[in-house]
Amino acid sequence: MTSRKIIRVLVQLCRFGLAALFLFTAGAKLWILRKFAVNVAELLSASNISYERWQWPVTIAVIAFEVITAILLIVRPTVRIGAVFAALMLIGFSAFALYYVYALHGEPLECGCFGGIIASQLGVKTALRNLGLLIPVVIVFFGARQRR
Repeated sequence: MTSRKIIRVLVQLCRFGLAALFLFTAGAKLWILRKFAVNVAELLSASNISYERWQWPVTIAVIAFEVITAILLIVRPTVRIGAVFAALMLIGFSAFALYYVYALHGEPLECGCFGGIIASQLGVKTALRNLGLLIPVVIVFFGARQRR
């Protein structure tokens, strides 16, 4: 197998793996939609944002953004845009997790990232996991560029 084929396979694995991850997390959140919305409300309240007004718009936006990102990663012409969306989401979630723990001094809270299927508390571990997921995002972004 040539190095070009290995890179192509790696890019495809990362691309479809990330798409599957985002579809899984969106589906898991939909499965426990009300509980996830309560988690969002708690996070908004801790951030001094009116949770009564923003709970459902933010909940729906997070899920929709995950689904859109997955679709962009699946459809060939939009792979690089999907990688950018994925990076923005992962960096944003990581930044908020660190902000919640260190700036707001928030108590451990089940974030609902995986819909309660996989336990995940908002904090440093969540931020590190999300930042680690940037590796396949970078592979997809630059690998998709290389193929053109």
